[in-house]
Amino acid sequence: MSATSTSVARTGAAAGATTRHGGRRIGGTIFLVAAIVVLLIWTLFPFYWAVISSFKNPADNYGNHWLPWITFEPTLKPWRDLWAIREIRRSLVNSTIISVGAATVALVLGTLAAYGIARFRFFRPQNGSLTTWFLSQRVLPPVIFVTPYFLIMGQLGLLDTVWALILLNATFNLPFPVIILTQMFREIPKELEEAAQVDGESRLGIFLRIAVPLVLPGLVVSWFLCLAFSWNEFLFGFAMSQKDARPMPVFLAGGDQTRGVDFQAIGTRMLLTASVPLVASLLVQRYIVRGLSLGAVKG
Repeated sequence: MSATSTSVARTGAAAGATTRHGGRRIGGTIFLVAAIVVLLIWTLFPFYWAVISSFKNPADNYGNHWLPWITFEPTLKPWRDLWAIREIRRSLVNSTIISVGAATVALVLGTLAAYGIARFRFFRPQNGSLTTWFLSQRVLPPVIFVTPYFLIMGQLGLLDTVWALILLNATFNLPFPVIILTQMFREIPKELEEAAQVDGESRLGIFLRIAVPLVLPGLVVSWFLCLAFSWNEFLFGFAMSQKDARPMPVFLAGGDQTRGVDFQAIGTRMLLTASVPLVASLLVQRYIVRGLSLGAVKG
C-alpha cells in the first residue's frame, strides 16, 4: 500500500473517531439537559401548583385548569380569606418570634462556644469531642426527644408558649454557628489578638472588638440558617403547642376538612410560609456568599 493510501486511511479513521467522539458528547449533553429539565419540573411544580391554587375558585380545582386566564379566571378571594383568619395572623407572629428568638439565642451561645473551641485547648473532653458533641444534636433524630422535652416543659409550665419552642429550636440549631464559626475563628491570625493583649485589651474586648467583626459574614450565615430551620420546624411545634403558640408549619398541615382538602388554603398558606425565609435569603444574599467563600462551612 502506498504512503498516500495509508495517509488517507489514517485520516478517515481519525475523522470517524472524531465523529463518534462528537456524537457521544452531543448525546451526553442532551441527556444532561434532559435530566436538568426533569429535575427542575420535579422541584418547581409544587410551587407552581401552590401559586395557581391560591388564585382559583373551589370549582376550578377539578379538571384541566392549569393555565391562568386561559383555562380558569384568577381571583384574590383565597388571599382575602387567608388574612381574615385570626389564627393565621397569630401563627405568623408566633413563627416570627420563635424563629428570630431561637436564631438569636443559638447565635449568641454558638459564637461564644465556637471562639472557646478555636482559641482554647480543652482536655476532658477535648476540642474535637466537643465539636462532635455539638454536631450530634443534628445527627440524632429529634423524635426521640419529644417525650422527655414535653414532660420537662410541662413541669416548667411552658407548654403552648413561644418560650418553649425558642429554647428547643435554639438547642437543636446550636451546631450551625458552632461548626461554621469555629473554622472562621481559627483562620483569624493570632498575632492580631496578641498585639491587642500587649496594648492592654482584655480577652472579652478582643472577642468583641476584633474577633467578632472579622467573622461578620459567618455570623450572618449562621443566623440565617438557624432562622430557616426554626421557621420550618414542624415536629416540636406540633408537640409543644395546642392553641396559643402554634407556628405556621403546624397551621399549614391543617388544610384538610370534613368535606375534603382545602386546596386554596394549602396553596396560600404554603406560599406565605415559604415567602419569609425566601425574602430573608435575598436580603442577606451577599453576606451568605461572602461567608461561604471565606470557608465558613469547612470541616
